[in-house]
Amino acid sequence: MTEPHVTDPVHAEPAALSIVALDDDADFREYIGAMLTGEGHDVRTVATPGEFFAACESRLPDVALLDMKMGEHSGEQVLSEIRCRWQTLCVIVVTGYPSLESMRQTFKADVYDYLAKPFSIEELRRVLVQAAEAFGLGQRPQDRLRDELGRQIRLARTERGWTLKDLSEASKISVSQLSSIERGAHLPSLESLLHIAQALRVRPSLWLDAAGF
Repeated sequence: MTEPHVTDPVHAEPAALSIVALDDDADFREYIGAMLTGEGHDVRTVATPGEFFAACESRLPDVALLDMKMGEHSGEQVLSEIRCRWQTLCVIVVTGYPSLESMRQTFKADVYDYLAKPFSIEELRRVLVQAAEAFGLGQRPQDRLRDELGRQIRLARTERGWTLKDLSEASKISVSQLSSIERGAHLPSLESLLHIAQALRVRPSLWLDAAGF
């Protein structure tokens, strides 16, 4: 009997991701830019928090690589501002000064992972592959929108203690259609989305923001 093939996440084919890397070290920016581009990613490297936020405002990336020690700039402050603006953005911290305390503080701020410099391409690839799987990254925009809308609607419904039947009665949308939307199998029409949002008393723009739109 043939053994099933199990993919090693270190050697898995990484999804092509949009990445913004903030680091004040010019040599590291050049290195990480070449490394990530060689892996097939769309990477933008920036030197200051101002450049970082401008890049994200222009086009929100899938992943932010954030240096925590940048001379006059504080990585902790950048991270705090990221969480104010984009709560679900995948952030991976990179630092040449790792410590258990800094790791604890960054994970409290909902950082996905923590890489200590110098790290290998295998380590970076592993983290990006795992992040892509965990966050559903590297998908087409409509796929991300479909998945995130389904997740947000399910969360809003369960927070109210509603069943699918309850939401169906309030929104006048069938249980089967709602189930398909929540599972991410079906993208709701604008009319259906408005009916669902009105029933749950949620602004649909909040759901679109969470999906990066």
